[in-house]
Amino acid sequence: MDLGNLGFVVAGLVVGFIVGMTGIGGGSLMTPILLWFGISPATAVGTDLLYAAITKSGGVLVHQKHKNIDWTITGWLTAGSVPAVALTLLFLKYFNSDAQATNAIIKQALGVVLLLTALAIFFKGRLLAFAHKHAGDHYHLSSRNLNLLTVATGALLGVMVALTSIGAGALGTVALFLLYPFLATKRLVGTEIAHAVPLTLVAGLGHASMGNMDWHLLGFLLMGSLPGIYIGSHLAGKVPDGLLRPCLATMLVFIGYKLAF
Repeated sequence: MDLGNLGFVVAGLVVGFIVGMTGIGGGSLMTPILLWFGISPATAVGTDLLYAAITKSGGVLVHQKHKNIDWTITGWLTAGSVPAVALTLLFLKYFNSDAQATNAIIKQALGVVLLLTALAIFFKGRLLAFAHKHAGDHYHLSSRNLNLLTVATGALLGVMVALTSIGAGALGTVALFLLYPFLATKRLVGTEIAHAVPLTLVAGLGHASMGNMDWHLLGFLLMGSLPGIYIGSHLAGKVPDGLLRPCLATMLVFIGYKLAF
């Protein structure tokens, strides 16, 4: 294994470790790292999407075993996200004749979504407090409006994930907290992960069909990330969440700003 491939294994290990400790989606970390390694934005996004689909599949099995998934909510989210992914990929394919234009669009969108993710991490506590305070003010869990809001949320996440591979983690979880403040946190987290698998899988396969995929790179990333997630999950809670999240959010702000501006 040469030094370049070893670097990808180490990157997978570090990202997997952080995801295991914080639960924050790996896309917000992995895609910028791949750009730093010189991978083109389109290939970085496509590879990271399938990377996310594979790594989160294991999480679905664990959460389903503990009955932490609301499949009804997952279905409403998927009803919005999968069509949105298909339309976004068609848009990217239209620009595929000009690889430079495609990469420019992805890079700009990546910067904006990273900034939104950082804000979601920074203000998660306040957003959750607001959701619990106003729970039931305007809608009820079984209402038609809530189902439509869930589909719309899925569609927005689908566009962001197809363009950037980011959004199904921190942003998706916060959105579900705002929509379903009465559900237990573990069920919301499990539901978000269950939705992320088909979302990232469809988006990843779509990018692969457009040639935005490096299968060897994917293998090296998984080689590092799987043990990284295992180790990180066993160390979760050892480092104060109040220290980890602000540091991670600050890093994402710098990366996002650089990419967007």
